Amino acid sequence: MELTLIESSLLGALIFCFLIQLYFSLFVHLKLALVKIEPIAESGRKPLSVIICARNEAENLRQYLPVVLEQNYPDFEVVVVNDRSWDGTRDLLEEFSKQHKRLKVVTIAEGEKFIAGKKFAVTMGIKAAAHEWLVFTDADCVPASPNWLLGMQQPADEKTEILLGYSPYLKRKGILNALIRFETFFTAVNYLAFAIKGMPYMGVGRNMAYKKSLFFKNKGFAAHMHVPSGDDDLFVNAHATKRNTEICFHKDAHVWTEPNTSFRAYLRQKKRHFGAGKLYKGKHKFILSLQIIFQFLFYAFFAALMFFKPAMYIALGVLGLSIIIRCFIYPRLLKRLNYGKLSIWFPLLDVLLFIFLVFNAIVSIFVKKVTWK
Repeated sequence: MELTLIESSLLGALIFCFLIQLYFSLFVHLKLALVKIEPIAESGRKPLSVIICARNEAENLRQYLPVVLEQNYPDFEVVVVNDRSWDGTRDLLEEFSKQHKRLKVVTIAEGEKFIAGKKFAVTMGIKAAAHEWLVFTDADCVPASPNWLLGMQQPADEKTEILLGYSPYLKRKGILNALIRFETFFTAVNYLAFAIKGMPYMGVGRNMAYKKSLFFKNKGFAAHMHVPSGDDDLFVNAHATKRNTEICFHKDAHVWTEPNTSFRAYLRQKKRHFGAGKLYKGKHKFILSLQIIFQFLFYAFFAALMFFKPAMYIALGVLGLSIIIRCFIYPRLLKRLNYGKLSIWFPLLDVLLFIFLVFNAIVSIFVKKVTWK
């Protein structure tokens, strides 16, 4: 079968994109599928502080805060920062304070002298924390088990300053929920696998931990206080290294989170994350850009080759091989990360996620203003 110069060039480009895709699948993500999951410690080593920032989260706090307060850990406190709420959060926290000695409430009142935004709330919570090891989660989150803090406690190696956890979204009805869970899965696979590879670049504030001294040594969020998001991923991106960072994704240490229920709310959330990503270190932006660009080019070259009948069969073979390899790796990871039921929908969700990421990137160029709540 003879190919024209155009067909040969397109096929060569398609295969090159496939090889780049193969690198991330086999030499980065597969590491997470094969790494041994360490058992959770049976006892707590040192006291710790859990920090939760809440803005109009009365209903979520009522439902989920007791699960945090009743963790199977010998010495811990829970610091809840009430950030200018008006939905009854203050009264609820006062009620909980009478029942739980572990609970410490920090209230931020409405007023011009206060800096709006989650980073200020997080900073106030850290200042109020009594212990060196800080574990972070959100008001709409619930630990997967009573042993969550045993998994997220200070690792035995004192050189570890950052611990990256995992936070899947709860299952709800509809394709949007499936897309949200699948996108969260791929984000987690990426940051956890790169951390294993020795290049940690982000974490999620719904389930992560670090030392209080690390926060103040690096002047907290001063470098990016002007950015609405990034209290979690930008901090990790700036200060996580191969030597000071570990991960924990034992199933008992997962933290489940309430997902967005509207496409608009989800899109607004992703805009915030996209804006923070622009401030990542250069090498991290380069690697992450490679992933999305070459995935886009892979599909673009494949689509172009469908107009050339002799070459289209080779292109279909490359696509088929790509799907087979990815179906060998990612369904295994889906089960490992508590999303096993999405495995049968993997090929469809893979394409839908790619389309959404491209759409979100385009929209984010034109929409600048984002807020926390």
